[in-house]
Amino acid sequence: MRIADVLRNKGADVATIAPDKSVSELLAGLAERNIGAMVVMGPDGLVGIVSERDVVRKLHEQGADLLSRPVSEIMTTLVATCSPGDSVDSLSALMTKNRVRHIPVLDGGRLAGIVSIGDVVKTRMEELELEQEALQAYITQGR
Repeated sequence: MRIADVLRNKGADVATIAPDKSVSELLAGLAERNIGAMVVMGPDGLVGIVSERDVVRKLHEQGADLLSRPVSEIMTTLVATCSPGDSVDSLSALMTKNRVRHIPVLDGGRLAGIVSIGDVVKTRMEELELEQEALQAYITQGR
């Protein structure tokens, strides 16, 4: 299965935030949308990604003053990305290698979606269910 298939099933909506927005605004957006990460977009496109983990770690290090600081101070700037044509298997390997749970999808340099570890697990479960149904049908037909 390809990333394009995952996006077709879940949708291509991506929550984004500007790098100059406050960490407090980021947290409000994460809570409102019930998500774990946002893609940080500047005037020229993707400039980073920021997750709940980033916030928690920096809060522990710097204290509550962090809430008024810009997202750019805590975002990850070296962002692992994938393309719609990539396989879910290669995405799983990328997530494992980079120890990340959210990967933006770029199509020709344009943000086309985001895939989370939850999306990967859901896709795997659906594939296993289809295989199980096919095996049951094969066994049933053989009797």
